[in-house]
Amino acid sequence: MTTLFTSYRLGGLTLPNRVVMAPMARVRATASGLATPSMATYYAQRATAGLIVTEGTQPSVIGQSNPGTPGLHTDEQAESWRPVTAAVHANGGRIFAQIMHGGRVSHFDTIGMQPVGPSAVPAVGDVFTPTGLQPAPMPRALDTAEVPEHARSYAEAARRAVDAGFDGVELHGANGYLISQFLSSNANLRTDRYGGSIANRIRFAVEAVAATVEAVGGDRTGIRFSPGGSIWGVEETQVRELYTALLTELATLGLAYVHLEGSTDEEVLVALRRAWPGTLIMNPGRPMGPKQTSRDDADHWLGLGADLISFGRAFLANPDLVERLRVGLPIAPVDEATYYQGGDAGYLTYSAHQYTA
Repeated sequence: MTTLFTSYRLGGLTLPNRVVMAPMARVRATASGLATPSMATYYAQRATAGLIVTEGTQPSVIGQSNPGTPGLHTDEQAESWRPVTAAVHANGGRIFAQIMHGGRVSHFDTIGMQPVGPSAVPAVGDVFTPTGLQPAPMPRALDTAEVPEHARSYAEAARRAVDAGFDGVELHGANGYLISQFLSSNANLRTDRYGGSIANRIRFAVEAVAATVEAVGGDRTGIRFSPGGSIWGVEETQVRELYTALLTELATLGLAYVHLEGSTDEEVLVALRRAWPGTLIMNPGRPMGPKQTSRDDADHWLGLGADLISFGRAFLANPDLVERLRVGLPIAPVDEATYYQGGDAGYLTYSAHQYTA
């Protein structure tokens, strides 16, 4: 019987278990987007996960969403990731870099220019800036001729990631960031080939993935989605039809996986599982919701056909989460005040349980 602790073949990797560490922003990079020694320790502490997916990493200056996030658009940034991937591999782990273009979810004070998006429609809410939260600004609508350049930025970052020792990459297509903005029916008001119909709204996502596959191979490429999600004010109409069409297009590209968030009704998510012929990572918790993914949630989704289960917040305070799940130990609580405060407190200060034979 398949359990969380059954091994799994993912592309060219053999995962010792089906527990995935979900991508989570920790904003511990340098001001120039470099990964740090503390980041190497943080990820290496969690290397017992079947697969680690890093925090969102910007593929360009204009793609940066928040201050303190790492990048993969310069040689120096790529080089700074080498100690991270080496530390994870030395501890027996496997690690994908999540590539995240923030699109309209950014600010001039963070990137030194006006953010861009599919249309001149601002995100809903305040965005992080170097001086604190500020209202989301009006983005500049991308010209049709500019859009392919932003799709290719994912591929260029992926190439740097693999050169830096990552086992693969995950494109961030969820939670109201650039790919999600193109999929949206209220952030994307375009009337060209990238907007309007479902076939047009999925085009940017498909082009970004196809470019990445060409750069590093399908078996090193995954993508994450939040069907029906509403973070940063995005809305999606015809959710099942939209994602069924998108998964049908992506199925021809030989991807390592698709990663879905529990952001819509289970009935829709099960239908998308059936529509996707490849590996599915499921994150059962609703984005920004109060509930962490539990062992029961994981077992439920394995029973519904998911291949791998991602855990987010539970990994923050539990570097030994896999073993805690295996033996049924309580999941230690996380100090939410330390999510984005920087420094090692609430980052490297959580310890593993002391196990006895």
